[in-house]
Amino acid sequence: QVQLVESGGGLVQTGGSLRLSCVASGRTSGGYCIGWFRQPPGKEREFVSAITWSGTSTVYQDSLEGRFTISRDNAKNTVYLQMNSLEPEDTAVYYCAADIHRTWKIERSGEKYDDWGQGTQVTVAS
Repeated sequence: QVQLVESGGGLVQTGGSLRLSCVASGRTSGGYCIGWFRQPPGKEREFVSAITWSGTSTVYQDSLEGRFTISRDNAKNTVYLQMNSLEPEDTAVYYCAADIHRTWKIERSGEKYDDWGQGTQVTVAS
């Protein structure tokens, strides 16, 4: 099992930037993919981005690529989500999740992820 803690959310103006962090603990063997998901108010959870254990492969929601960048530092057990040019439509609770069954194949479905953090709120003011 992997314990995940997100941080870095907050209130930002349109056009601003935030960097979210997801710190993992607990699982000390093997590897896992990490995904970022978000749930806007009144809407369903959606896939944002994910990264393989090695960090060499990344996937983004089509509409977010170019504004969002995912990266990881395994020495720090941390995955980052850099979000630039934020828009009010990016307002959501952002979650990171671990897929402990796959190290190199990225899944977009939240059902494939095993362990989840508690989420961090991102609010973009217009």
